[in-house]
Amino acid sequence: MEKYFNDAIIGNRNILASYTRKGELLRLFYPNTDNRQFIDFYYTGIKVNDSGLIYLHQDINNTYEQHYIEDTNILVTEIINKYFEIQVIQTDFVDIKENIIIKRYKFVNRNSIDLDVNFLVHSKLISSENNDVSGFFKSNALIQYAHDYSICTFSKNDISSFQINGTKENIHTGIIYGKDYIGMSPDSSISYEIGTLKPGEEKTLELIIYINDNKQRKNLIEIEDEIERLKRIDIEKCYQATRKYWRKFVKAHENENLKNINSRYYTKIEQIYKRTILLYPLLTNSETGGISAGVEVDEQKSKCGRYSYCWPRDAIYITEAFDNLKMEKETEKFYKNFCKNTQSKDGMWEQRFYTDGTLAPCWGYQIDETASVVYGVYKHYEKVKDLKFLKDNLKMCEKAVSFLKKYVEDIFLERNKYKPSYDLWEENEGIHAYSLAAIFCSFECLMKIHEKLAPEFENNRIKLEQMRKEKEELERYRLQIKEYILDKFYDKEKKCFIRNNDGRMDISLLGLVTPFKMFSPNEKKIENTIEKINLTLRTYTGGYLRYEGDTYRDGNPWVIANLWLANYAIEKGDINLAKQNFEFVVRTATEHGFLGEQIDNKTLKPNWVIGLAWSHAMFVNILEKLQSCDK
Repeated sequence: MEKYFNDAIIGNRNILASYTRKGELLRLFYPNTDNRQFIDFYYTGIKVNDSGLIYLHQDINNTYEQHYIEDTNILVTEIINKYFEIQVIQTDFVDIKENIIIKRYKFVNRNSIDLDVNFLVHSKLISSENNDVSGFFKSNALIQYAHDYSICTFSKNDISSFQINGTKENIHTGIIYGKDYIGMSPDSSISYEIGTLKPGEEKTLELIIYINDNKQRKNLIEIEDEIERLKRIDIEKCYQATRKYWRKFVKAHENENLKNINSRYYTKIEQIYKRTILLYPLLTNSETGGISAGVEVDEQKSKCGRYSYCWPRDAIYITEAFDNLKMEKETEKFYKNFCKNTQSKDGMWEQRFYTDGTLAPCWGYQIDETASVVYGVYKHYEKVKDLKFLKDNLKMCEKAVSFLKKYVEDIFLERNKYKPSYDLWEENEGIHAYSLAAIFCSFECLMKIHEKLAPEFENNRIKLEQMRKEKEELERYRLQIKEYILDKFYDKEKKCFIRNNDGRMDISLLGLVTPFKMFSPNEKKIENTIEKINLTLRTYTGGYLRYEGDTYRDGNPWVIANLWLANYAIEKGDINLAKQNFEFVVRTATEHGFLGEQIDNKTLKPNWVIGLAWSHAMFVNILEKLQSCDK
């Protein structure tokens, strides 16, 4: 089943779950928030009086409203079935201490007649030859298990009926049954008798979804004992503790300058800002520091190469946002732990990784990934002024630059020793202006790192001499890179820069100015390039494409394209242009404050990857700059 849009996201440090705007649980990740995902589908519904099954996530008579509890990752979905006039208030959250999802359902009879209500769960887990899922009714719980894990659904209430095999044949009736307490079906169902609701009466059912790692608890007795323990927890205390935790977390990282500004526009900015604060812990591996680009949207790779991975290049924008959000510890863990442990022996970083540091599926390498890490290290130092951080990452950066020097030598000497690098969009192999600008900047960053750390080596003449020679060499390389770009990637007929040998305009050409500062925003060649970008990439809504002829996902504007232009405008001093592009992004956020990767020009709503970490990062970073300009 294709399920491309995660409208809402909840989680803790180990569990991540995504939902539709109608409250359907789409994905469930554990023990890392990017790997692995268990759910094929998890449907809930009600049978009222003599009706068939009324799915909560889809019924012609249902209406929906959804919101987060303010400043939390607690999601509330209100469903009203107009035919029976029954209201279901569904509250979903991941407990902050226990690795469980809690689903609280409040049923309210808005009708003038009695309503007899039965609640059903129909759950199917992802199953394959190497991941064969079976069902089991035990300990008043539905236990769906494979070799490595078990997913358990239960409540303090007794299950009134269950069906392990063949449930899809009769679930639509709202009546489930069967003789089998155990079976080889990946989908099974359970039901709970809510009972008769008088007019105006309400009742509550609380479900727990528990994921058992079978490596820790292998035998059934241990799993049953854990289920019984979890049944005894006070769910209301869990709710209050989770709400308190997230509110405290937001308060520690919120933007004081957004408070007490009474306008719809600034309220939306604050909503996006707070949602970013709440999103990042769900995308970050708390043990390794790895940062996922977003919640997965396309496991079958029908539209893309998948998203739930850590790209070092994307992460340098995200760590800058971490610093602006007062999440400096997360930044340091990314560089000092994740980057160190994923760097190759030759000094480079591969295309992408799982957040636990293992190598993810790749189809090539991108040289800007390696250059970006060196830039990111020094960018963080500029924020925190911590020499120890620089010293801890010195060897890693030197190793990276050593690889980058070999790469540029290969270009200048035309030896073709190294395979062509992909561009930052991962579509074109060759030599690219953005990638070279990243290398240009990384060389400058290492020189600055050496300059800052030189006093630390005052008694080490050999090291100081190495630094001096390195500086001379890097200055020469920087001059050669700039000359190369002016020679190869400046089109004299068009009078503008081009991204590579295909001659197309590309929003990433802004990288020559920001963040990599190869050229001034006021140089004529850059101004000509901006003019060409406006002629070729700007769409009728004011959204910008990535590049000429972009057909990915039907060629939509990208959030980071508008934010990149806003960043350039700030560098140039054109604050009105910066605010114009920033406002476009604010207007296209979701009702919950999530930013997408792309924007549908017809609806001005996110069209792909809702909650993209890179989009949220550039939003935070540009807001920080705009606020500084207003002071």
